[in-house]
Amino acid sequence: MNKVFSVWKPANITSYDIIRKIKTFNNSYRIGHCGTLDPFAEGVVVICMGESTKKSHIYMNQEKQYIAKIIFGKETDTLDLTGAVIKTCDTPKFDSSTFTEILQNFKGEINQVPPYYSAKKINNIKMYDFARNDIFIKLKPVKVFVNNIKLINLSQNGALIEINCNKGTYIRSLARDIAYKLGTYGYLESLERISVGEFNKQNSIKFKDLSSCKFIN
Repeated sequence: MNKVFSVWKPANITSYDIIRKIKTFNNSYRIGHCGTLDPFAEGVVVICMGESTKKSHIYMNQEKQYIAKIIFGKETDTLDLTGAVIKTCDTPKFDSSTFTEILQNFKGEINQVPPYYSAKKINNIKMYDFARNDIFIKLKPVKVFVNNIKLINLSQNGALIEINCNKGTYIRSLARDIAYKLGTYGYLESLERISVGEFNKQNSIKFKDLSSCKFIN
C-alpha cells in the first residue's frame, strides 16, 4: 500500500482529521499529509501511505494555488475569521487598477512574517500553542516565493484574489500585508487551496467519501 492521493478537506476540520479518519478503517500502514491546511480553510490535502511517506517532501515542494477572500478594515489575532478583532480602521477608497498595482509588490521573492497562530516551531513548541497562552512571538521575516497573484473581484469592503506560490507562504500573512500596503487592516474571510501540483478538486476524494474508497481500505 504505497499510495499518494489527495483529499478535498471541508472547512472546520483539521488536516490531521483526515489522517485520523483513514486510520479508523486502515491502520496497517504509515500515513501522513504533505502540508497543513488551516482548519477554517477548505481544499486539497495530499496524503501519502506506506513507503510513499518517505517522498512527502516532493509534494510539499510543489506549487500551490489558492483562492482567498480578504475583508478590509479589521485585523484579527489569527488573521482569519475565527479570531478576535484586535485592530480596526477606515479603509481608503481604491479601484481595481490601484489594487492590481499594489499586488505586484507581492509577486516574486518577498519577505514575510509568519502569523502568531501558525504551526512553526520554536524550541519544538508550535507558535499557536504559545499564542493560545497569550504569548505572542514575532519571528523575523522569512523569504517566500509567489509565482503569480491576481485580482478576481473587488467589492466595497474586500477582495477576492488568486495566488500561486511555493512552500512556506502564509496566505493569512499575505492578506495582512496587502491590507497594510493599501493603508488599512485585513483578514481572511475564506480560503480555498484549489491545487497542489497535479492534485486539484476534480481528482481529489471528498472527505465524506473516504470510507467507501476501496484502494484505501
